[in-house]
Amino acid sequence: MRRFVVTAAGLAAALALALFALGFPAEAAEPQETRGVTVSGTDTVLVAPDTAQWSFGVHARAADARVALRSATRRMRAVVAAVRAAGVGREDVRTEAVSVYPNLDEGKGAVSGYVASATVAAVVRPVSRAGAVVQAAVEAGATDVYGPSLSRSDADALYDRALARAYAHARAKAERLAAAMGVALGRPLAVVEGGGVVPEPYAGAEAAGARDMVEPGRTEVGATVTVTFAIA
Repeated sequence: MRRFVVTAAGLAAALALALFALGFPAEAAEPQETRGVTVSGTDTVLVAPDTAQWSFGVHARAADARVALRSATRRMRAVVAAVRAAGVGREDVRTEAVSVYPNLDEGKGAVSGYVASATVAAVVRPVSRAGAVVQAAVEAGATDVYGPSLSRSDADALYDRALARAYAHARAKAERLAAAMGVALGRPLAVVEGGGVVPEPYAGAEAAGARDMVEPGRTEVGATVTVTFAIA
């Protein structure tokens, strides 16, 4: 009768082979970093806006829809020409809307004519030119004026700057917390981004005297990050 002697080395090899067959690693995985400290960092860049967008509209009434549309087209061409003469580039003027609709006589319930309207948007650079552009549009026949929408042409670059500073702010806070707890700060485990460009409101005025009406104020570009750092 044969006798089998199993050594410790043989037992270990057999166990490793069995674990491999079952899909388990032969060696235990290294423990993951599970302890951490979570902090938030913020940064804000305050700058004067350098771009203002306006919308200018015209209306025309006529008994015939085609006549009303032709009249509105002439008026809009005059407005566009005035806006461009005031310094707005051709590429910064675009049509927003054109419409023709019947004008109903409420007493008779019948169509008494047609109204045609057109609206264009103009991007003014720099903002200091906005008042003159609005004045020129109104004098050329614009009856509807909307705006401004103030912004920065380099908003992305400003946000990237604020984002980098926000992360540095978060790391500095985490280092202070780690020192207070008597632990060492490790690598970042997770980062959540937040923030954006927030134009601050400003008080406008009527179109009359528009050359002096635009107060650009300032635009706030802010960034926020929440970071979890490993601690040892």
